Amino acid sequence: MKPAWKRPPALLVLEDGTVFRGFTFAGQGRTLGEVVFNTSMTGYQEVLTDPSYKGQIVTMTYPLTGTYGVNDQDMESGAIQVEGFVVKEYQSVASNWRSTRGLAAFLEEHQKIGLEGIDTRALTRHIRTAGAMRGVIATDTDEVAELLEQVAAFPGLNNVDMVRHVTCARPYLWRSGPSAAGTWDPEHRGYRVAAVDFGIKYNILRNLERVGCQTLVYPAATPAEEILAGDPDGIFLSNGPGDPAAVGYGIETVRRLLGRKPLFGICLGHQLLGLALGGRTFKLKFGHRGANQPVKDLRTGKVEVTSQNHGYCVDLESMREVPVRLTHINLNDNTLEGMEHLEIPAFSVQYHPEAAPGPHDATYLFDRFIDLMAAHR
Repeated sequence: MKPAWKRPPALLVLEDGTVFRGFTFAGQGRTLGEVVFNTSMTGYQEVLTDPSYKGQIVTMTYPLTGTYGVNDQDMESGAIQVEGFVVKEYQSVASNWRSTRGLAAFLEEHQKIGLEGIDTRALTRHIRTAGAMRGVIATDTDEVAELLEQVAAFPGLNNVDMVRHVTCARPYLWRSGPSAAGTWDPEHRGYRVAAVDFGIKYNILRNLERVGCQTLVYPAATPAEEILAGDPDGIFLSNGPGDPAAVGYGIETVRRLLGRKPLFGICLGHQLLGLALGGRTFKLKFGHRGANQPVKDLRTGKVEVTSQNHGYCVDLESMREVPVRLTHINLNDNTLEGMEHLEIPAFSVQYHPEAAPGPHDATYLFDRFIDLMAAHR
């Protein structure tokens, strides 16, 4: 592969007029999105394929990206979900026994732009100071004024339902991967979990399978009555992209499911639970995205290092009159990271206990879900 300085030039233009110039190592054209950063040192394939990143241009803060290539096992969905990918330095020589192709080829396969050679430290500091903002990556023009007009016309993620872009089209049964089956397996003796797909990560489904569940995944707009008609033992509310307040049908579905079956929510599912209970959500300045976020379990006093990816949060103050117990808190900014209902079998966390990428400190939450279903079966 050519050295970076011999590759086609490209630029990233932010809505406030800030310009970062670099080179493209994959893809061409233009792509718009909310520009955010992720602090994980590894796990770029899982980041790229996480549906929660739909609508976003992701910057990796770790300077070297691509060192171990891409494989078929670390997918978190069936495709790349990010709108664009920004790195300091792309590594074209992959060194890992599991690698089947390079990162550039992976991006090209999904027609995504990869940008390298910019000062990612400066970009990260700018976002931390000014907040996440809209931006565009372009390889076909150097006209900043034209690109700024295009960015200004981009609506961003606030008040936009991004879930409809990533949810499944029809129900499917997870069998070490998405299967053609759309109903329960009568021969399976494990707990039946109905997962509402707001942008579910595969590793969540792998973890539910690991603890013995069979999981039937439903499209996000499936009515609560249809989900309950399948008589699941528990209901899982998945992660997903964008503004939770814009997913009105999801909030209504959760409201109708409350108290009917044991319920466990992660990330967007946690936010939708908060909204369904009468709380509010708000947009964080630059979000929590990385594999090193410290979260304190308020019941045990233990600190978990967690994987996170969210730009919105449930407002702690809005939950004061709701019969819930706050179970987890973020030690960086004291935002809400977990809660459990005091009157019905329901709990949720803002972070990602399934990791992928990240530490496994919180996988016990899947066992807690099993215990909750066992107590109410």
